[in-house]
Amino acid sequence: MKFHFYHHRQSFNLDMQAEIPDHGVMGIYGPSGAGKSTLLAMMAGLVTPDAGQFTLEGACLFDRVKGINIPAHQRHIGMMFQDNRLFPQLTVQDNLNYGFKLLAKEKRRLGFNQVVELLEIGQLLKQKPLQLSGGEKQRVALGRALLASPRLLLLDEPLASLDVRLKRQILPFLRRIKDETQTPMVYVSHAIDEILYLTPKIAMLEAGKILAVGDFNQVIHDERVLALAQSLGVENVLHTRILAHHATLGYTIATVGKQRIVMPTIDAPLGSMVSVSIAAANIALSTHLIEGISIQNQLAGTVSSIQVVGSRTLVSVDVGVELMVEVTNKALVDLKIALGMQVYCLTKAQSIQPISMHEKSSEQKTLP
Repeated sequence: MKFHFYHHRQSFNLDMQAEIPDHGVMGIYGPSGAGKSTLLAMMAGLVTPDAGQFTLEGACLFDRVKGINIPAHQRHIGMMFQDNRLFPQLTVQDNLNYGFKLLAKEKRRLGFNQVVELLEIGQLLKQKPLQLSGGEKQRVALGRALLASPRLLLLDEPLASLDVRLKRQILPFLRRIKDETQTPMVYVSHAIDEILYLTPKIAMLEAGKILAVGDFNQVIHDERVLALAQSLGVENVLHTRILAHHATLGYTIATVGKQRIVMPTIDAPLGSMVSVSIAAANIALSTHLIEGISIQNQLAGTVSSIQVVGSRTLVSVDVGVELMVEVTNKALVDLKIALGMQVYCLTKAQSIQPISMHEKSSEQKTLP
């Protein structure tokens, strides 16, 4: 997929250019007003840019100079919004069939039963949208988009209107769609943890411009991206494997790389993978292991990079995975932090927040 869009709207100028893979998931991240939704609308053909080009799977869908502008209904691009936009008068089954029945059988990439099973919505087919929960509505909207057999699925902050509990329910379904249907997706969100749960590939947007495109752990070292990420709240997203539950004491033990971490109790089977987030500002650095302290986690690692932006400093530490730690410039000087230095990353168990679970194991055990 390759695009270059220019669009002027009152006092806002959008000028975005990038080339990204035609497979997998690409995250689009940036503050409100950065142009994320406008970018998706241009891809879908809902907004016509003032200038530029757009090609998908080698086919040109828009070229202002050549006079090419394929209508939205002919682009075979699905779009899902944060408001599900289901037809309230139709049942779930009829909502799902909208668009699916209009497709010739040879153009159907996914079957009706396959999508219903994938999203676990079989028990909802006879109900109408008003009878559904927020999470159920979003799963139905997602199913409807998939049954249109899009060659690209655009998701415009689909979880923004849901609470944390429902987000944790929906994210694994999005991951299953990525893994099982191979449908390419562009996922827009101002929540970095949602994007990184689905993909490390990310485009960072600000004020109608793309600051950088690539793997998050690489683009975050761009000073412009770092300043943006810090202004929005830098998060670390880690994929951990559950080792043990200590129910009476209220904590769970998991692994990060080859090290163990303690976090609040998580309802997940032993052996399952759980994605967790830790704010960079909630991690402290120490030059040595500290005894007699209530902080439960002290991960040993090596300083891999140091970046200073204004009065704030971001230190990357390799603890088996890369961990970003926000410290003050004073702390950097006082501790004499330098590249290659051995340090410990300290974080309270309560600072670790679960995002979602995947790869469940059949084994489950709770320790006293």
